Amino acid sequence: MRPSVDYSLYFCTDRGLMSSATIEENVEAALTGGATVVQLREKHCSSREFYELAVRVRAIARRFGAPLIVNDRVDIALAAGADGVHVGQSDLPCAAVRRLVGEGMLVGVSAGSVAEALAAAGEGADYLGVGAMYATGTKEDAGLVTMEELKNIRRAVELPIVVIGGINKATLGNFKGTGIEGIAVVSAIAAQKDPAAAARELLTLWKS
Repeated sequence: MRPSVDYSLYFCTDRGLMSSATIEENVEAALTGGATVVQLREKHCSSREFYELAVRVRAIARRFGAPLIVNDRVDIALAAGADGVHVGQSDLPCAAVRRLVGEGMLVGVSAGSVAEALAAAGEGADYLGVGAMYATGTKEDAGLVTMEELKNIRRAVELPIVVIGGINKATLGNFKGTGIEGIAVVSAIAAQKDPAAAARELLTLWKS
């Protein structure tokens, strides 16, 4: 049985942006500040390095009672005992991921349209990452999702939704009242001088 998840503040790592010396320090700071979910994203390291990092980050996340989601790599998520895996539209299809991980692991899917959201819901996704909502340097090739389309997605599916792409303390207020479950952030925590304080402020603003 998959865990119930608080998606309020979904933190995605990025070693190219982080202010901390290590991913582990960045994650711990984010969780100390109140991040409720951690997604580990690694694009440029070996499978072994990714696995060993995931094991270390999993231990940190568990101390805080937060789920660890691995981006893209189903094999790493399974090997490291992560709580879930997140896939995009160019990764393995959600249905294939669900067959690989079984019913005990969370599966998140990136969606930018109602059609993609409905497909993910039909294939067993647990939540959606909708975006990019604004232009962002962390994923420069991402197409933008309009607020109208976000609202259409919300009406079309019952899955929890987190928005991503340019979400920060200046933009998060635009999503209040849309019925989504949370905000996913990268640089708004990872790149800040004090990631814990940044996370705390974001969570307070989101929940206020």
